Amino acid sequence: MGRKSLAYQFKITLKGIDPPIWRRIQVPKRYTFWGLHVAIQDSMGWLDYHLHMFRLPDPRTGRPIEIGIPDEDPFEDDVPCLPGWEIPIAAYFPKPGTTAQYEYDFGDSWEHEILLEDIVERIPKDEYPKCLDGARACPPEDCGGIWGYEQLLATIADPTHEEYESTITWLGGGFAPNAFDPRRVRFDSPAKRWKIAFAGE
Repeated sequence: MGRKSLAYQFKITLKGIDPPIWRRIQVPKRYTFWGLHVAIQDSMGWLDYHLHMFRLPDPRTGRPIEIGIPDEDPFEDDVPCLPGWEIPIAAYFPKPGTTAQYEYDFGDSWEHEILLEDIVERIPKDEYPKCLDGARACPPEDCGGIWGYEQLLATIADPTHEEYESTITWLGGGFAPNAFDPRRVRFDSPAKRWKIAFAGE
């Protein structure tokens, strides 16, 4: 593809939920894992309230590695965690078909499969990242993981449920689990998000 600017096309699928919740995005090849994290958060609909981690094999050694926010006091046997803002995605996604796992919120443990579908030439004057497609709304933050989300859906589907009113109030008036429009996705600047997270700006 010569010296043309490239974009990496990923499919992100939230694991353990059927019908699946997924997104298809394109991000600049120059992105770090921090940039990919921000793009995943924004396209899925998460609010970046919690910690995250990418897990994948090192393409050079095959050994498992973790990329995210390093623990300042790790346990001796922990897999070393590399800082996402220092690691380019191109170093670990060498070709289409490469996969990684992305976990968000270690309490609710939302596991995502990240699949590199394609490496494409960027369209001149188009803005990147971009969301191409997807299906279904992201679960609400802090709803208790997959089990809590399933309970929430069952509750709001039954107006006679004893927790219906309180759940609707907690949701801010309602929740449409099948609603998703890629045209409404707005991507934040990874640099801006990093400053908010680590510089208190």
